[in-house]
Amino acid sequence: MTPIRHNASGGSDNDAVLDAVRDCVLAVGVRRTTLTDVARRAGVSRMTLYRRWPDVRSLVGDLMTREWIAVATGAIPERGPGVPTREVLTEGLVAAVRAFGAHPLFRKILDVDPELLLPYVLDRRGASQEALLELLAGSLREGHADGSVRAAHPERQARSVLLVVQSFTLSLRTMTDEDDPELATEAFLGELRGILERTLTP
Repeated sequence: MTPIRHNASGGSDNDAVLDAVRDCVLAVGVRRTTLTDVARRAGVSRMTLYRRWPDVRSLVGDLMTREWIAVATGAIPERGPGVPTREVLTEGLVAAVRAFGAHPLFRKILDVDPELLLPYVLDRRGASQEALLELLAGSLREGHADGSVRAAHPERQARSVLLVVQSFTLSLRTMTDEDDPELATEAFLGELRGILERTLTP
């Protein structure tokens, strides 16, 4: 067994542990995952895990934070010369909703353990939402500066945009009919693109 290493910047080198819990959740779901299973897969002792995470749910919370931020930031397109911020932001948000819909862990949690997501919809913001709001607010300020985004309070605007995008991310599959091209996923993503364009255009 090996200890969890901490790097010099104060962060934790916990990828092996988070990868292990991801594999467990994909295999059996959150409720059937135990810290013993995670420790075995990660090659660390149970006590090493208990010192950082009191239970599986707290460990899964850190996993979701890592995964959701990676999906969202990975969806942001490269900004070419002369491309306005609004276009980059809109396309990145649409791509993020598409990516979440295809993400194995996100799909597994929606299918098997959807109650894990309820606190972040009904009660409080999570770490990944806070990180995404910070990124959104920064992009909106850039859009205000280049004139491509409607001027507004950036934090309020970011929260409003996230509410829209979050609803598409969580509920899109309840509204789609893949047998009908007009009601398929890509058609709804086109509607989302239009909604974002209209709300962000000056």
